[in-house]
Amino acid sequence: MEGFNPNFLQDLVEMKMPFGKYKGVTLCDLPEPYLVWFHAKGFPAGKLGMLLSTLYEIKINGLEYLLKPLK
Repeated sequence: MEGFNPNFLQDLVEMKMPFGKYKGVTLCDLPEPYLVWFHAKGFPAGKLGMLLSTLYEIKINGLEYLLKPLK
């Protein structure tokens, strides 16, 4: 992938949600229904939106095991 940052997945297990109901929760620990809500309403712009969108795809496709070695 052009421009893919190899640390992108690492960010999912280190970065905390900066606002909202789950402020301070590590992104990978956000509940799936919250991500589904974002998917319906629209993800935020920028890196956070890309991370949440990626996490949404990981969770709905049962791929959370990909993140376990990074934790």
